[in-house]
Amino acid sequence: MARLIGDLRPVHVVGIGMHPYQRVTDAPYVTLGLTAIRAALVDAGVAWEQVESTYVGSALLGAAPGRPMLRHLGALGGPFVHVENASATGSAAVRLAAIEVASGISDVALVVGVDKPDAARMRRSETGVPSLADDAVVPWTHFALLAQQYADRFGVAPDDFAHVAVKNHANGALNPFAQRQKTRTLDEVLGGPRLAGSVTPLQATSVGEGAAAVVIVSEDAIRDLGLDAGRAVRIASSAASSERAAQSIDPDTVMSAETINRAMREAQTATADLDVVEFHEAFTVEEALYAEAAGLCAPGTYLSRVVDGEFDIGGRTAISASGGLIAMGHPGGPTGIGQIVEIVRQLRGEAGARQHAGASTGLAHMVGVGAVCYVHVLRS
Repeated sequence: MARLIGDLRPVHVVGIGMHPYQRVTDAPYVTLGLTAIRAALVDAGVAWEQVESTYVGSALLGAAPGRPMLRHLGALGGPFVHVENASATGSAAVRLAAIEVASGISDVALVVGVDKPDAARMRRSETGVPSLADDAVVPWTHFALLAQQYADRFGVAPDDFAHVAVKNHANGALNPFAQRQKTRTLDEVLGGPRLAGSVTPLQATSVGEGAAAVVIVSEDAIRDLGLDAGRAVRIASSAASSERAAQSIDPDTVMSAETINRAMREAQTATADLDVVEFHEAFTVEEALYAEAAGLCAPGTYLSRVVDGEFDIGGRTAISASGGLIAMGHPGGPTGIGQIVEIVRQLRGEAGARQHAGASTGLAHMVGVGAVCYVHVLRS
């Protein structure tokens, strides 16, 4: 029988760092990544020389971007691995590092995600499988269809999804690392052009550049390196899956429900215990679908509960306290790592104006084209 991370030795996040997510600039990606790495090492109280293994997550930078970046810290001969898994790149890198430390191969691992979207090189034309609908089916078309399907099924108005964006933009306005740091009214969210159906630009993720990093260690490292155990946050579980063969317009939600449930069982955590949750809500309808799939509320009730403030910071469960992908941003490789950074801040009680009082358990969820899903449960 396969072993779980929870069956191995405990693994903790002891250091977090970020470069703010932002519109694309002339700054080299090396500068973005090093900013996050150095912040994470300082936060952990770990020297670069003490890092035994490094995982570099990037979805858009091409082959082997880590070496030109890491050499500025010192070429010490330690192993590093490049990870690419679409939107779930950073989450996959965290899982790999956690497995390595949990298994006893290493005691200290660094995970960094960095991306600049203008460097993207999509090569679907080289797969030998041509697409018949690249000019007709784009992401917002798909999610507009999902929003309409949800609205028809549960008797809500498609424009009701805008309340999710209002909440998340308000949270992003409190986050100095977010790409969008401006509160938005319902009228502002609904104003402007429609990308497709009910989807407006302020209900869709902002894609820019940025970086995020975490330091993952064993309990032996905490003791031997004299690290602050009081600020260590345990990775209680890590679950991953890929899409099953099925006839569904929304395989991501089916896959997410299975993966979230598996992660919760591994962590021996009930849905009612979740204090902070970061979902992959690149579009507002996704937050509703994934929250209901996670069992945070009954199907068809999420939007009314958002209006009631149940999922605000200070509500029953703070969902997208960072601002989520809609306001925090979605640079690609860093995104899943940035979710871990936010949850660690919350569980330490260091989130400032975004702090959800008494937070002790958090969940991070990402999906990626493919389709893949990664879920981590963290506990203070």
